[in-house]
Amino acid sequence: MTEKYDLIVIGAGPAGYVAAIHAAQSGLKTACIDRTVGKDDKPAPGGTCLNVGCIPSKALLDSTKHFSHLQHDYAEHGIVAENISMNVSTMLARKDKIVSQLTGGITQLFKANKVSFYHGTGELTANNMVNVEIVGGESVQLQADNILLASGSSAIEIPSIKFDGEYIIDNIGALEISEVPAKLGVIGAGVIGLELGSVWGRLGSEVTILEALPEFLPAADKDIARLAAREFKKQKLEIRLNTLVKSAQVIDGEVVVVIENKAGEEQLSFDRLLVAVGRRAYTDGLLAADSGVTLTERGQIEVDDNCLTSATNVYAVGDAVRGPMLAHKASEEGIAVVNRIAGKYAHLDFNTIPWVIYTDPEIAWVGKTEQQLKEQGVDYKSGSFPFAANGRALAGGSPAGMVKLLADATTDELLGAHIVGANASELIAECVVTMEFHGSSEDLAMIVHAHPTLSEAVHEAALNVQKKAIHRAN
Repeated sequence: MTEKYDLIVIGAGPAGYVAAIHAAQSGLKTACIDRTVGKDDKPAPGGTCLNVGCIPSKALLDSTKHFSHLQHDYAEHGIVAENISMNVSTMLARKDKIVSQLTGGITQLFKANKVSFYHGTGELTANNMVNVEIVGGESVQLQADNILLASGSSAIEIPSIKFDGEYIIDNIGALEISEVPAKLGVIGAGVIGLELGSVWGRLGSEVTILEALPEFLPAADKDIARLAAREFKKQKLEIRLNTLVKSAQVIDGEVVVVIENKAGEEQLSFDRLLVAVGRRAYTDGLLAADSGVTLTERGQIEVDDNCLTSATNVYAVGDAVRGPMLAHKASEEGIAVVNRIAGKYAHLDFNTIPWVIYTDPEIAWVGKTEQQLKEQGVDYKSGSFPFAANGRALAGGSPAGMVKLLADATTDELLGAHIVGANASELIAECVVTMEFHGSSEDLAMIVHAHPTLSEAVHEAALNVQKKAIHRAN
């Protein structure tokens, strides 16, 4: 007998599990299908983010940040530490424990909210039928009034540089390196490359990041990217721009890489090579020929502005569709779809989705960059403030970076906010709120910020838009 639901969600990543829980809370009979198996051989809902992405990488970034500060920064605080070492296996075990705790927590949330969880793969067929292959061999068939596809993404593999899981690795492999490689090569100076390059660089790897593009972080504001690059150089992350990787092969336990730049071809060798050139929508085995769902030329699931596919009452969200591949974007898309299904108001503004890179210093931004405003012919004002002039940043030993705000020259509406510095991932939130409410730089300038806090840098940057900053020359 076919079990019927109001909503079936395929995928339990940040888009899928959040949508499933919200749907159940909204009174919809909901099922969620996901095949991920944890290291303990138990179901591990949470998708790439919780299992091999956002969470484990942040755990390693936190561990290695403490190690790096202890080595290089704590002496000026009067903290004397000698013969410091890092137990990599302990660090990895901590990371795994955090992942297990969170994925197990999702399983409990499913139970608490009465979401029917199927541990397996789901294939959408005609008439909103889903064939489920349960891990272990059993097959079941489900049907729903509405389907939500949240299949996520996978790492892009360069055709000429195949992953081998040991020497040439993706983000998953970079989270599992058991010994610090003497030399680590990274293809791609994006979020994954910078974060995982930072992890192993802090532990002593000689890290070389190879980027084909001529500019560093072209999606970020140029002033922010410039400051960040300067800090990474101080940390001895070698970032080679305008560098094309032509080939890579393992020879005698080393990865030999041939690159090409303005000077011609050059050969480099590494102990490990991380390929971090982006991710692609993952739809393998998801859609039967008669599903009615179409894909774009890029292999993404084609959707309209409401995340509706070409099939009746079939929606798709997250990394598998257009838009930024961000966990929080995926979650909010899932919430919006469920609200539409439940007859409620749904809203998601792509322009107010924040971006964050969790390096040290962190990089965060939302809205338009200065270069975008210039290209679009928008008349704007800008204001900035350096953390070097912020008391809390100096007291905390984190003076690197700045806050930069962009506002409409006529209305003063906040159009963009860009931060490089300590806790940028948290500081960006008040700028997101301001933009969601179509607030102005004056609104940020008039809000009382606690003293001493890093958030005062946002306050001063807002004041500087009107050239009225207190603690810097305007």
